[in-house]
This record gives sequence, structure tokens and C-alpha cells, in this order.
Amino acid sequence: MNIVVCLKQVPDTNEVKIDPKTGTLIREGVPSIINPDDKNALEEALRLKDQHGAHVTIISMGPPQAEKALREALAMGADEAILISDRAFGGSDTLATSNALAATLRKLDYDIIFAGRQAIDGDTAQVGPEIAEHLNLAQITYVEKVEIIEGGLKVRRAWEDGYEDIAVKTPVLLTAIKELNEPRYMNIKNIFDMYQNKEVKVWNADYIEADKTLLGLKGSPTKVKKSMTKEAKGQGELVQLPAKEAAEYVVSKLKQNHFI
Repeated sequence: MNIVVCLKQVPDTNEVKIDPKTGTLIREGVPSIINPDDKNALEEALRLKDQHGAHVTIISMGPPQAEKALREALAMGADEAILISDRAFGGSDTLATSNALAATLRKLDYDIIFAGRQAIDGDTAQVGPEIAEHLNLAQITYVEKVEIIEGGLKVRRAWEDGYEDIAVKTPVLLTAIKELNEPRYMNIKNIFDMYQNKEVKVWNADYIEADKTLLGLKGSPTKVKKSMTKEAKGQGELVQLPAKEAAEYVVSKLKQNHFI
């Protein structure tokens, strides 16, 4: 079984700051991490490897420093890592990103492709489904459980008010949510093996044979106009009144603020 995990290095949102003049993210000096949902995707691939045997490949699109995230994934237990990095990818939106990743996947063998539901620096949840569309693959999003069954997989997909169990044949693309598992830590043996015996392959736009008109700014129909941090909630109002009067007070406040 061959499993490929699409992984993204993202800025730690606990440390994110916004440039007040340009409205864009300040990335300098901000620590980077593996996108949390992608880490759940990686953990599930490694769990299937432990239980059933599999070759796990991680791919990521990003600048050279994204190699750090891929090396962390190797230290967790992945077998192979590929970084697709090229100036041609600069300014990519979700569509251009998915085109680059799909071109990379066409050069690999896979039974299952895992991706995180969404990235914390964008929250669009678009890249995984777009990859599946480019590759004409079955896809299941919001995955909270995966089982190997005869002929394919049994996958549990989360809904807001429940779940559904789906039987699907491979190849298939699955997007993971945090309820799927608890990611493991890096393994000491794997850390030594990673530096001594494993390399992070770097592929550029020419190598993946992608149409350059579909990459970077040229291939990006959407543009980010402005970014902003979430405002902190103000201090609440403590009201100590008998139950009936308290209810009347709450209703008056809701009316005052046009909620009712």
C-alpha cells in the first residue's frame, strides 16, 4: 500500500502579527509548525503503516525552509519526503497550489492520499478537494475514522449533528480532522535515521511538468485584499438579580443590540 500525505508548514497562529499599514501577515520572526490538521493526516497514514504495512510519502509546496517540517514528519515515521519549491509557485492561491500538488502526485504511485481538512493560515478547506478534482479521484472530507476492509476502506465522515459511514474503493483522497487521532511525537531512532539515511528531495516546476500558466500569481484567480487578527472579546457584564428580573434585563439588552 502506498500512502501520500500532503503537508503544509504554517506560521504558529499564537504568534501571528499583522502589519497595520499593509494588512498582511508579518512572517519574520514567527515560528513555523506543521499545520495541525495535516499532522492528523500524517498520523493516520503512519497508523495504517503500523497496522497493515505501507510506504508513506510526504509532499509539501513551499520555500526551502519548509524542509524543516518534512524532516519532522520523517522523524515521526514517514518513509520519503518531497519538497516542491520554485519561484514559479510564488503567490499561489488554493487553485494554483492544488494544481502544483496534483502535478506532483501524477509522478507518484498511491492508493490513499491524505490531506488536512484546512490550513490555519487560510481556513479555506479547498486544496484537498481541488486535488481530487484535478486527479479525478473519489474524495471524502471531514474524516474522523478510517478502517481497511476487503476491497477498499470504510471511512467515517463527521457531520455537525452526527456522522456517516462510507465504503470506498482506492485510490481515494481523504481530508482529516483533529478528532481522527492524536499525533505521535518524533522517535529518537527515526531522528538519527532521518539525518543519516534519508534526504528531502526537492522538485521544481519543470520536474513536475506542471503548466506554468496554472501556477503562482498567473494561475491564481483569487487575491487576498487584507488580513486581520481576531479581536479579543471585551469584559462581560455581571448582573446579580432575581431570575425573573435577570431574564427581563437580558431581553432588553438583546433588543437594544438588535439581536431580537
